[in-house]
Amino acid sequence: MKKAFVKLHGCGNDYLFFSCSEGESPRDAPALARRLCPRHTGVGADGIVLLLPSTRAQARMRIFNADGSE
Repeated sequence: MKKAFVKLHGCGNDYLFFSCSEGESPRDAPALARRLCPRHTGVGADGIVLLLPSTRAQARMRIFNADGSE
C-alpha cells in the first residue's frame, strides 16, 4: 500500500503522520517505522503516528517509535 505522509516536529521531536481515515492502516506498522525512521538511511524521525477512525472522537492515534515499539 502506498500512502503519503507528513513530517511534523515540535519540542525537539519529529514524527511522520499517516492519515488512515478510510481505515487503511499499514499491514506491518512496526516494520514501516523501522524502515522509514533511521536518519541516515530513511526519512529520519523519532517515530510514526497513524491517525485512525474512532467511534468516540474525531480520530484515534497509534504511535510507533523508530525501533518499532508501540
